[in-house]
Amino acid sequence: MRIRYGRHTINETDIKSIENVLRYDSLTQGKHVKKFENALKIKFGSRYCSSLSSGTAALHLGVMALSLPKNSKIITTPLTFVATANSIILNNLKPELVDIDLTTYTIDINKLEHKLKKDNKIKAVIAVDYAGNICDWKSLNFLARKYNIKLINDNCHAIGSMYNDSIKYASQFADVVTQSYHPVKAITTAEGGSILTNNKKIYENISLLKNHGIIRNKNLSKKFGAWFYSIKKLGYNYRLSDIQCALGISQLKRLNQFILARRKIAKIYDKAFSNIDKLQIPKVREKCYHSYHLYPLLIDFKKTRINKKKFFAKLQSNGIYTQVHYLPIHYHEYYKKKFNFKKGDFPNSEDFYNKEMSLPIYPLLKKKYVFKVIDNIIKNL
Repeated sequence: MRIRYGRHTINETDIKSIENVLRYDSLTQGKHVKKFENALKIKFGSRYCSSLSSGTAALHLGVMALSLPKNSKIITTPLTFVATANSIILNNLKPELVDIDLTTYTIDINKLEHKLKKDNKIKAVIAVDYAGNICDWKSLNFLARKYNIKLINDNCHAIGSMYNDSIKYASQFADVVTQSYHPVKAITTAEGGSILTNNKKIYENISLLKNHGIIRNKNLSKKFGAWFYSIKKLGYNYRLSDIQCALGISQLKRLNQFILARRKIAKIYDKAFSNIDKLQIPKVREKCYHSYHLYPLLIDFKKTRINKKKFFAKLQSNGIYTQVHYLPIHYHEYYKKKFNFKKGDFPNSEDFYNKEMSLPIYPLLKKKYVFKVIDNIIKNL
Protein backbone atom coordinates (compact mmCIF):
# COMPACT_ATOMS: atom_id res chain seq x y z
CA MET A 1 0.00 0.00 0.00
CA ARG A 2 1.49 3.35 -1.07
CA ILE A 3 0.39 6.13 1.28
CA ARG A 4 0.58 9.40 -0.65
CA TYR A 5 0.52 12.86 0.90
CA GLY A 6 -2.68 13.76 -1.02
CA ARG A 7 -5.36 11.99 -3.00
CA HIS A 8 -8.71 12.74 -4.63
CA THR A 9 -11.99 11.46 -3.17
CA ILE A 10 -14.39 10.19 -5.84
CA ASN A 11 -17.66 8.31 -5.30
CA GLU A 12 -20.43 6.89 -7.51
CA THR A 13 -22.36 10.17 -7.43
CA ASP A 14 -19.35 11.94 -8.96
CA ILE A 15 -19.06 9.29 -11.65
CA LYS A 16 -22.78 9.46 -12.40
CA SER A 17 -22.63 13.27 -12.73
CA ILE A 18 -19.91 12.96 -15.37
CA GLU A 19 -21.78 10.21 -17.17
CA ASN A 20 -24.89 12.40 -17.37
CA VAL A 21 -22.93 15.20 -19.05
CA LEU A 22 -21.47 12.77 -21.59
CA ARG A 23 -25.06 12.05 -22.68
CA TYR A 24 -25.86 15.78 -22.86
CA ASP A 25 -25.61 17.98 -25.98
CA SER A 26 -22.78 20.22 -24.76
CA LEU A 27 -19.47 19.05 -23.33
CA THR A 28 -18.15 22.60 -23.09
CA GLN A 29 -19.63 26.11 -22.70
CA GLY A 30 -22.93 24.52 -21.64
CA LYS A 31 -25.29 24.85 -18.69
CA HIS A 32 -23.07 22.99 -16.19
CA VAL A 33 -20.45 25.72 -16.33
CA LYS A 34 -22.87 28.39 -15.13
CA LYS A 35 -24.37 25.99 -12.61
CA PHE A 36 -20.95 25.35 -11.08
CA GLU A 37 -20.07 29.05 -11.04
CA ASN A 38 -23.37 29.88 -9.33
CA ALA A 39 -22.78 27.17 -6.72
CA LEU A 40 -19.32 28.59 -6.00
CA LYS A 41 -20.72 32.13 -5.68
CA ILE A 42 -23.30 30.98 -3.15
CA LYS A 43 -20.86 28.86 -1.16
CA PHE A 44 -18.09 31.44 -0.94
CA GLY A 45 -20.16 34.63 -0.92
CA SER A 46 -18.95 36.47 -4.01
CA ARG A 47 -21.02 38.46 -6.49
CA TYR A 48 -19.19 37.00 -9.47
CA CYS A 49 -17.36 33.80 -10.33
CA SER A 50 -15.52 32.64 -13.44
CA SER A 51 -14.44 29.01 -13.71
CA LEU A 52 -11.05 28.40 -15.33
CA SER A 53 -8.89 25.55 -16.57
CA SER A 54 -6.55 25.60 -13.53
CA GLY A 55 -5.56 27.50 -10.42
CA THR A 56 -2.54 28.69 -12.40
CA ALA A 57 -4.83 30.19 -15.06
CA ALA A 58 -6.76 31.88 -12.26
CA LEU A 59 -3.60 33.51 -10.91
CA HIS A 60 -2.49 34.56 -14.40
CA LEU A 61 -5.80 36.22 -15.27
CA GLY A 62 -6.35 37.49 -11.74
CA VAL A 63 -3.23 39.61 -11.99
CA MET A 64 -4.02 40.63 -15.58
CA ALA A 65 -7.56 41.71 -14.74
CA LEU A 66 -6.31 44.24 -12.20
CA SER A 67 -4.93 46.29 -15.13
CA LEU A 68 -2.00 47.62 -13.09
CA PRO A 69 0.28 50.36 -14.47
CA LYS A 70 3.37 49.39 -16.45
CA ASN A 71 6.45 48.67 -14.27
CA SER A 72 4.28 47.90 -11.24
CA LYS A 73 5.53 45.50 -8.58
CA ILE A 74 3.54 42.80 -6.81
CA ILE A 75 4.49 41.24 -3.50
CA THR A 76 4.04 37.60 -2.58
CA THR A 77 5.71 35.18 -0.18
CA PRO A 78 8.67 32.84 -0.85
CA LEU A 79 6.58 30.02 0.63
CA THR A 80 4.30 29.17 -2.28
CA PHE A 81 4.12 27.14 -5.45
CA VAL A 82 5.90 28.76 -8.41
CA ALA A 83 2.58 29.51 -10.16
CA THR A 84 1.94 32.32 -7.68
CA ALA A 85 5.14 34.20 -8.48
CA ASN A 86 5.10 33.17 -12.15
CA SER A 87 1.72 34.89 -12.61
CA ILE A 88 3.40 38.22 -11.87
CA ILE A 89 6.19 37.72 -14.40
CA LEU A 90 3.78 36.43 -17.06
CA ASN A 91 2.04 39.81 -16.81
CA ASN A 92 5.34 41.66 -17.36
CA LEU A 93 5.38 42.90 -13.78
CA LYS A 94 8.10 42.53 -11.16
CA PRO A 95 7.74 40.15 -8.21
CA GLU A 96 8.87 41.22 -4.76
CA LEU A 97 9.02 38.80 -1.83
CA VAL A 98 8.21 39.25 1.83
CA ASP A 99 9.13 36.57 4.37
CA ILE A 100 6.65 34.48 6.34
CA ASP A 101 5.59 34.65 9.95
CA LEU A 102 6.93 31.49 11.61
CA THR A 103 3.80 31.07 13.72
CA THR A 104 1.23 30.83 10.93
CA TYR A 105 3.52 30.31 7.89
CA THR A 106 1.71 33.15 6.09
CA ILE A 107 3.02 36.53 4.99
CA ASP A 108 4.54 38.63 7.79
CA ILE A 109 2.40 41.76 8.14
CA ASN A 110 5.09 43.90 9.78
CA LYS A 111 7.68 43.07 7.13
CA LEU A 112 5.08 43.72 4.45
CA GLU A 113 4.31 47.21 5.73
CA HIS A 114 8.01 47.98 6.01
CA LYS A 115 8.33 47.18 2.30
CA LEU A 116 5.19 49.12 1.31
CA LYS A 117 6.48 52.23 3.07
CA LYS A 118 9.65 52.22 1.01
CA ASP A 119 8.33 51.51 -2.49
CA ASN A 120 5.36 53.20 -4.14
CA LYS A 121 5.70 51.02 -7.23
CA ILE A 122 4.14 48.15 -5.29
CA LYS A 123 0.55 48.01 -6.47
CA ALA A 124 -0.70 44.63 -5.26
CA VAL A 125 -0.10 41.75 -2.86
CA ILE A 126 -0.79 38.07 -3.55
CA ALA A 127 -1.23 36.61 -0.07
CA VAL A 128 -1.22 32.82 0.29
CA ASP A 129 -3.47 31.04 2.79
CA TYR A 130 -0.81 28.40 3.33
CA ALA A 131 -1.89 24.79 4.02
CA GLY A 132 -5.39 26.02 4.98
CA ASN A 133 -4.23 28.45 7.67
CA ILE A 134 -5.45 31.90 6.68
CA CYS A 135 -3.49 35.15 6.44
CA ASP A 136 -4.15 38.11 8.69
CA TRP A 137 -6.73 39.46 6.27
CA LYS A 138 -7.97 42.25 8.53
CA SER A 139 -4.47 43.73 8.64
CA LEU A 140 -3.95 43.11 4.93
CA ASN A 141 -7.18 44.95 4.19
CA PHE A 142 -6.07 47.85 6.39
CA LEU A 143 -2.74 48.06 4.55
CA ALA A 144 -4.51 47.88 1.19
CA ARG A 145 -6.52 50.97 2.03
CA LYS A 146 -3.57 52.78 3.62
CA TYR A 147 -1.19 52.24 0.68
CA ASN A 148 -3.76 52.03 -2.12
CA ILE A 149 -2.89 48.51 -3.25
CA LYS A 150 -4.95 45.60 -4.58
CA LEU A 151 -5.26 42.25 -2.81
CA ILE A 152 -5.29 38.81 -4.39
CA ASN A 153 -6.04 35.87 -2.12
CA ASP A 154 -4.26 32.75 -3.34
CA ASN A 155 -6.95 30.65 -1.69
CA CYS A 156 -6.00 27.36 -3.34
CA HIS A 157 -4.99 25.74 -0.02
CA ALA A 158 -7.89 27.13 2.00
CA ILE A 159 -11.05 25.98 0.24
CA GLY A 160 -13.25 25.20 3.24
CA SER A 161 -11.29 27.24 5.77
CA MET A 162 -13.26 29.75 7.83
CA TYR A 163 -12.60 33.02 9.62
CA ASN A 164 -14.97 34.03 12.42
CA ASP A 165 -17.07 30.97 11.48
CA SER A 166 -17.52 32.24 7.91
CA ILE A 167 -16.48 30.26 4.85
CA LYS A 168 -17.09 33.47 2.87
CA TYR A 169 -14.19 35.42 4.42
CA ALA A 170 -11.98 35.43 1.30
CA SER A 171 -14.45 37.35 -0.85
CA GLN A 172 -14.95 39.88 1.94
CA PHE A 173 -11.32 40.97 2.12
CA ALA A 174 -9.67 40.50 -1.30
CA ASP A 175 -10.27 42.10 -4.70
CA VAL A 176 -9.60 38.75 -6.38
CA VAL A 177 -9.78 35.26 -4.90
CA THR A 178 -8.17 32.37 -6.80
CA GLN A 179 -9.01 28.72 -6.19
CA SER A 180 -7.63 25.43 -7.52
CA TYR A 181 -9.48 22.15 -7.98
CA HIS A 182 -6.46 19.93 -8.62
CA PRO A 183 -6.94 16.33 -7.36
CA VAL A 184 -5.08 16.92 -4.07
CA LYS A 185 -7.13 20.00 -3.18
CA ALA A 186 -10.25 20.02 -0.99
CA ILE A 187 -12.51 19.41 -4.00
CA THR A 188 -11.51 18.44 -7.51
CA THR A 189 -12.49 18.91 -11.14
CA ALA A 190 -9.34 16.93 -12.14
CA GLU A 191 -7.62 20.09 -13.33
CA GLY A 192 -9.47 23.35 -12.81
CA GLY A 193 -9.83 26.56 -10.90
CA SER A 194 -11.85 29.73 -10.54
CA ILE A 195 -11.78 33.41 -9.72
CA LEU A 196 -14.20 34.90 -7.21
CA THR A 197 -14.67 38.66 -7.06
CA ASN A 198 -17.17 41.34 -6.10
CA ASN A 199 -15.92 43.66 -8.84
CA LYS A 200 -17.99 43.54 -12.04
CA LYS A 201 -15.24 45.07 -14.19
CA ILE A 202 -12.71 42.45 -13.06
CA TYR A 203 -15.23 39.68 -13.72
CA GLU A 204 -16.01 40.95 -17.23
CA ASN A 205 -12.31 41.29 -18.00
CA ILE A 206 -11.63 37.70 -16.91
CA SER A 207 -14.63 36.36 -18.83
CA LEU A 208 -13.24 37.99 -21.97
CA LEU A 209 -9.63 36.93 -21.43
CA LYS A 210 -10.43 33.27 -20.74
CA ASN A 211 -12.22 32.90 -24.08
CA HIS A 212 -9.59 34.19 -26.55
CA GLY A 213 -10.77 37.79 -26.09
CA ILE A 214 -13.80 37.04 -28.26
CA ILE A 215 -16.74 39.47 -28.23
CA ARG A 216 -20.13 38.34 -29.55
CA ASN A 217 -23.31 40.41 -29.27
CA LYS A 218 -26.60 41.14 -31.02
CA ASN A 219 -25.36 44.35 -32.64
CA LEU A 220 -22.42 42.60 -34.32
CA SER A 221 -24.62 39.70 -35.43
CA LYS A 222 -27.24 42.05 -36.87
CA LYS A 223 -24.67 44.12 -38.74
CA PHE A 224 -22.33 41.40 -40.04
CA GLY A 225 -24.09 38.04 -39.61
CA ALA A 226 -24.82 35.52 -36.88
CA TRP A 227 -21.36 33.96 -37.25
CA PHE A 228 -19.45 37.19 -36.66
CA TYR A 229 -17.31 37.94 -33.64
CA SER A 230 -14.64 40.49 -32.79
CA ILE A 231 -11.37 40.42 -30.86
CA LYS A 232 -10.19 43.68 -29.28
CA LYS A 233 -7.51 42.18 -27.00
CA LEU A 234 -5.57 38.93 -26.96
CA GLY A 235 -6.95 36.22 -24.72
CA TYR A 236 -6.47 32.56 -23.86
CA ASN A 237 -8.36 29.31 -23.92
CA TYR A 238 -8.69 28.95 -20.15
CA ARG A 239 -12.24 27.56 -20.09
CA LEU A 240 -13.38 24.71 -17.86
CA SER A 241 -15.47 22.01 -19.55
CA ASP A 242 -18.99 20.93 -18.61
CA ILE A 243 -17.61 17.50 -17.71
CA GLN A 244 -15.27 19.05 -15.16
CA CYS A 245 -17.92 21.44 -13.87
CA ALA A 246 -20.36 18.59 -13.30
CA LEU A 247 -17.72 16.86 -11.19
CA GLY A 248 -17.12 20.13 -9.32
CA ILE A 249 -20.84 20.55 -8.58
CA SER A 250 -20.98 17.06 -7.12
CA GLN A 251 -17.77 17.54 -5.10
CA LEU A 252 -18.77 20.93 -3.71
CA LYS A 253 -21.83 19.39 -2.07
CA ARG A 254 -19.47 17.27 0.07
CA LEU A 255 -16.88 19.95 0.87
CA ASN A 256 -17.83 20.19 4.55
CA GLN A 257 -17.62 16.40 4.85
CA PHE A 258 -14.16 16.38 3.25
CA ILE A 259 -12.86 19.08 5.60
CA LEU A 260 -14.18 17.30 8.68
CA ALA A 261 -12.32 14.15 7.61
CA ARG A 262 -9.08 16.12 7.15
CA ARG A 263 -9.48 17.80 10.54
CA LYS A 264 -9.95 14.43 12.27
CA ILE A 265 -6.64 13.21 10.81
CA ALA A 266 -4.91 16.46 11.80
CA LYS A 267 -6.18 16.01 15.36
CA ILE A 268 -4.60 12.54 15.53
CA TYR A 269 -1.28 13.92 14.27
CA ASP A 270 -1.47 16.81 16.75
CA LYS A 271 -1.96 14.44 19.68
CA ALA A 272 0.86 12.12 18.59
CA PHE A 273 3.48 14.81 17.91
CA SER A 274 2.68 17.70 20.26
CA ASN A 275 4.97 16.61 23.12
CA ILE A 276 8.03 15.61 21.08
CA ASP A 277 10.64 18.36 21.29
CA LYS A 278 12.13 17.61 17.84
CA LEU A 279 8.75 18.24 16.22
CA GLN A 280 6.49 21.25 15.77
CA ILE A 281 2.86 20.81 14.82
CA PRO A 282 0.97 23.51 12.85
CA LYS A 283 -0.28 26.42 14.92
CA VAL A 284 -3.71 27.66 13.89
CA ARG A 285 -4.42 31.38 13.63
CA GLU A 286 -6.93 32.71 16.13
CA LYS A 287 -10.53 32.60 14.87
CA CYS A 288 -9.43 30.39 11.95
CA TYR A 289 -11.09 27.09 11.12
CA HIS A 290 -8.17 25.29 9.42
CA SER A 291 -9.08 23.14 6.39
CA TYR A 292 -5.77 21.19 6.39
CA HIS A 293 -5.07 20.99 2.70
CA LEU A 294 -1.63 20.13 4.06
CA TYR A 295 -0.35 18.96 7.41
CA PRO A 296 3.09 20.61 7.55
CA LEU A 297 5.12 18.98 10.31
CA LEU A 298 8.37 20.74 11.21
CA ILE A 299 11.24 18.44 12.15
CA ASP A 300 14.38 19.86 13.74
CA PHE A 301 16.88 17.68 11.91
CA LYS A 302 19.74 19.19 13.95
CA LYS A 303 18.34 17.18 16.88
CA THR A 304 17.83 13.92 14.96
CA ARG A 305 20.22 11.14 14.02
CA ILE A 306 19.23 11.37 10.35
CA ASN A 307 19.15 14.19 7.79
CA LYS A 308 16.06 15.26 5.87
CA LYS A 309 17.00 13.58 2.59
CA LYS A 310 17.60 10.20 4.25
CA PHE A 311 14.54 10.56 6.45
CA PHE A 312 12.37 11.27 3.41
CA ALA A 313 13.82 8.22 1.60
CA LYS A 314 13.39 6.02 4.66
CA LEU A 315 9.69 6.79 4.81
CA GLN A 316 9.33 6.09 1.08
CA SER A 317 10.99 2.70 1.51
CA ASN A 318 8.19 1.91 3.96
CA GLY A 319 5.47 3.02 1.51
CA ILE A 320 4.93 6.50 2.98
CA TYR A 321 5.19 9.22 0.34
CA THR A 322 5.42 12.56 2.10
CA GLN A 323 6.16 15.82 0.27
CA VAL A 324 7.84 19.17 0.91
CA HIS A 325 5.89 22.41 0.38
CA TYR A 326 7.77 24.32 -0.92
CA LEU A 327 11.22 24.97 -2.22
CA PRO A 328 11.29 28.75 -1.54
CA ILE A 329 10.74 30.87 -4.64
CA HIS A 330 14.12 32.55 -4.34
CA TYR A 331 15.90 29.17 -4.42
CA HIS A 332 14.74 28.45 -7.97
CA GLU A 333 17.44 28.95 -10.59
CA TYR A 334 15.30 31.23 -12.77
CA TYR A 335 14.53 33.61 -9.90
CA LYS A 336 18.12 33.64 -8.64
CA LYS A 337 19.45 34.61 -12.05
CA LYS A 338 16.76 37.09 -13.06
CA PHE A 339 16.21 38.88 -9.74
CA ASN A 340 19.52 38.29 -7.92
CA PHE A 341 17.91 36.46 -5.03
CA LYS A 342 20.29 34.51 -2.83
CA LYS A 343 20.32 32.20 0.15
CA GLY A 344 19.83 34.16 3.34
CA ASP A 345 17.41 36.72 1.88
CA PHE A 346 14.35 35.24 3.61
CA PRO A 347 15.53 33.35 6.71
CA ASN A 348 12.09 32.32 8.02
CA SER A 349 11.09 30.68 4.74
CA GLU A 350 14.49 29.00 4.53
CA ASP A 351 14.29 27.66 8.09
CA PHE A 352 10.78 26.42 7.40
CA TYR A 353 11.91 24.66 4.22
CA ASN A 354 14.77 22.94 6.04
CA LYS A 355 12.35 21.45 8.56
CA GLU A 356 9.02 20.97 6.74
CA MET A 357 7.47 17.70 5.61
CA SER A 358 3.85 17.45 4.47
CA LEU A 359 2.28 14.33 5.95
CA PRO A 360 -0.41 12.25 4.24
CA ILE A 361 -3.82 13.81 4.79
CA TYR A 362 -6.93 13.21 2.69
CA PRO A 363 -10.49 11.99 3.39
CA LEU A 364 -10.00 8.39 2.24
CA LEU A 365 -6.89 7.85 4.37
CA LYS A 366 -7.72 5.07 6.82
CA LYS A 367 -6.88 5.50 10.48
CA LYS A 368 -4.57 2.47 10.48
CA TYR A 369 -2.43 4.18 7.83
CA VAL A 370 -2.39 7.43 9.83
CA PHE A 371 -0.91 5.46 12.73
CA LYS A 372 1.55 3.80 10.38
CA VAL A 373 2.77 7.27 9.37
CA ILE A 374 3.07 8.30 13.01
CA ASP A 375 4.96 5.14 14.03
CA ASN A 376 7.42 5.45 11.14
CA ILE A 377 8.16 9.11 11.86
CA ILE A 378 8.76 8.57 15.59
CA LYS A 379 10.96 5.48 15.22
CA ASN A 380 13.17 7.09 12.57
CA LEU A 381 13.84 10.40 14.33
